[in-house]
Amino acid sequence: MISKDFFKALENLAVERNVTKEEILKIFGDGLINAYKKAYGGKTNAEVVFNSEKSEIDLVSKSIVVSEIDPESEPGHEITLEEAREIKKNAKIGDIIKQKITPKNFGRLAASTAKQMLTQGLKQLEREKNFDYFEERTGEMIIAEVIKIKNDFVTLYLGRDTETSIPVRDLLSSDLIVGSKVNVYITKVEKTTKGPKVYVSRTDRNLVVRLMENEIPELADGVIEIFGLARDPGDRCKVCVLSNDENVDPLGACLGRSGMRIKSVIDSLNGEKIDIYKYSKDPEELIANSIQPARTLSVEYNERDKSAVVIVPDDQLSLAIGKRGQNARLAVQSSGWKIDIKSESEAKGEGLKF
Repeated sequence: MISKDFFKALENLAVERNVTKEEILKIFGDGLINAYKKAYGGKTNAEVVFNSEKSEIDLVSKSIVVSEIDPESEPGHEITLEEAREIKKNAKIGDIIKQKITPKNFGRLAASTAKQMLTQGLKQLEREKNFDYFEERTGEMIIAEVIKIKNDFVTLYLGRDTETSIPVRDLLSSDLIVGSKVNVYITKVEKTTKGPKVYVSRTDRNLVVRLMENEIPELADGVIEIFGLARDPGDRCKVCVLSNDENVDPLGACLGRSGMRIKSVIDSLNGEKIDIYKYSKDPEELIANSIQPARTLSVEYNERDKSAVVIVPDDQLSLAIGKRGQNARLAVQSSGWKIDIKSESEAKGEGLKF
């Protein structure tokens, strides 16, 4: 016999640890089975039955009814039909017979080992719940806090008593401040004996997608889509967007009033520049849009190998190519076209017509 206060304490613990009463009882029951085996050399087919109304905890064995007991089966797992009918008159082959086998002083054993069993069991349950929580969020964005920086690694706190260490290269240089809160993208989650190992990144291109979805309802709802995205993390990003509704301007939706929507995304990336341009089914228009902010004079394209030659005014060449070729490279990656950019003078010198 166990006091009613004991069962009430289990219910209170379930609420405190944000688990169900059933989960608490399972943890406790599994622990009791292990304690029973150690203390009494008990059967491995036993189960714990709780009766909170009577303040009782019983051990019950489960045996399958067979015509002849297999000598290699574990003790207590099988019972003959004759023995079974002494317990249950209408028993038949294949039935499961349950018998109460609660040993003397079992209630005292339960009470004395409860704390240790629950502590260990709840830790394991918490690890499993945390793994499920983060696994469900793989491919999503969460907020993390920088709590330690050592050598080439940064430790982030992800919530739910979970930390992760990632290489400095997977963060932006401006993130390296202890105490700063940053949006991170979960790339994968692994189960370990110490809890979930969560892999996150600030440099993954998909982080920009999630940030934009967070700020732009039309993108989250699928009214507009991202056709292509290229990124130099911490420096510049180029995004090609299209609209599935002719009444919705994809550029205006992304920018927002006075550019506030895209500014929020830029702020979340600590000032990383974001160029947004409009998709077009017309390759000439798409390619011209992709090298913005540079102005084009002519676009000649080969649809078979998706290559193009773009001619720009002489004073626009450096803008079109960008510092260290960045604008041209991001245009290629986001549009899906191979682009060769030439100045007006260079094109005339090669005899190109435009």
